[in-house]
Amino acid sequence: MADPYPVFAALREENPVFYHEPTRQWVISRYEDVSSLLRSRLLGRSYLHTASHEEFGQLAEPEFLRPFWDLIRAGMLDVEPPAHTRLRRLVAKAFTPRMVEGMRPTVRRLAEELAGSLVAGGGGDLLAEVAEPLPVTVIAEMLGVPESDRHLLRPWSADICGMYELNPSEEAQRTAVRAASEFSAYLRDLARERRRAPREDLISALAQVADEGDRLTEDELVGTCVLLLNAGHEATVNSTGNAWWSLLRNPAELDRLRADHALIPSAVEELLRYDTAAPMFERWVLEDISVAGVDIPRGAEVALQFASANRDPSVFTEPNRLDLARTPNPHISFGLGIHFCLGAPLARIELAESFGALLRLAPGLSLAAEPTWKPGFVLRGLKALDVVV
Repeated sequence: MADPYPVFAALREENPVFYHEPTRQWVISRYEDVSSLLRSRLLGRSYLHTASHEEFGQLAEPEFLRPFWDLIRAGMLDVEPPAHTRLRRLVAKAFTPRMVEGMRPTVRRLAEELAGSLVAGGGGDLLAEVAEPLPVTVIAEMLGVPESDRHLLRPWSADICGMYELNPSEEAQRTAVRAASEFSAYLRDLARERRRAPREDLISALAQVADEGDRLTEDELVGTCVLLLNAGHEATVNSTGNAWWSLLRNPAELDRLRADHALIPSAVEELLRYDTAAPMFERWVLEDISVAGVDIPRGAEVALQFASANRDPSVFTEPNRLDLARTPNPHISFGLGIHFCLGAPLARIELAESFGALLRLAPGLSLAAEPTWKPGFVLRGLKALDVVV
C-alpha cells in the first residue's frame, strides 16, 4: 500500500495483462492498454444495458443491496449510453464551466480560513483540518445544503464509497446501504423543496434543467448529487494528502514550489500523476477483446491500473521522479472517454487554491510524524498527515 510502484514496474515489464484469481479480474498495467480500453465501447462500467446478471454469467445482487444500487445507477457513473449520454448532457447544462469557475473566490476564501486555522494551532492533521473540510464545504455550497446539515455529508460519502473497494465485507455493504438510504431520503426532501422555491444553487438548477422537454427525474437528480459529492470529495481529499506527502518526501521540489507559486497549475497535474488517489478503475468486457496479445472473453472484468499507467516510462520520462514543471503530462487520473471526470475543473481549482493557501500561510510546513495508509486500494489515501508549521 505504501509503495506499489515497484510492483507496477515489474507487471508492465513482465506481465502487463494477467488474470488475478482472488478478485476474478484481468489486471491491465500499461498506459497504452489502459488508455485504449478507457475509450473502447467494447467495455462498460455496467453491462445491464445489454444483458441481465444471469445472461452475463454473473450472480444477481443480493436483495438487501437494492437501495444502494438504485441510488448509484440513477446517476451517470455506473450507466452506459444511451442513458449515460442523456444524463451527462442534462447535468452539464447545470454544472457549467462558468458555475465552476464562479466558485473560485469561495474556494480561495475557505482554503485561506482552513489554512489559517491550521497555522493558528501550530499545525495538526492536514487531512482532517484542511483536505477533508474544503471539498465537502465547496460541494455543499454548490448544491445548496444548509450549513446546519453539512456535518452529515462526510460520513454518508465515506460509507457509500466503502462499497467500491475490492470484495467489501458484508458489514461494509450494509453500512453503505444504510448511508445510501439516509442520503437519498435527505436529498429527495431538499430537491422537492427547491422545485417549489428555487434558489441560486446546483440542486435548484438541476431541478429546473430541461432539454427539448426532457428533464432529470427525481431519482436522477438525487443520484447525480450523490455522485458529485462522493466523486468530488473522496478523491480530492486523498489527492491533497497524497500530494503533500509527495512534496514532503521531495524537499527540493517543495522548495522549488515555495519559491515560485506560478508553478502551482503544473504542480497540480504532476502531483495527480505521481501518486494517484484513484489508482484503479474496473470495467466489464461487453464483447470478446484482445489486449497485448491476450484474449479476454465477454463477461470478464478488467482492473485498469491508473497508477501504473501514470508511471509508464514509455510515456513519461523518468516517471519515478517528481517534476513539478513536467510537460507534456498526459496523466489519466481523471479518466478518459465518455466517463472522463465531469468535476475535473472543480478538483483542479480546489487543489490549486488549497496548495496556494498553505504555501502562503505556512511556508515552513514540515512533517510531524510518518503517515500510514488506509487499507483501500480503489480509493487510496493516508489515514492522517500530521504537520507542524
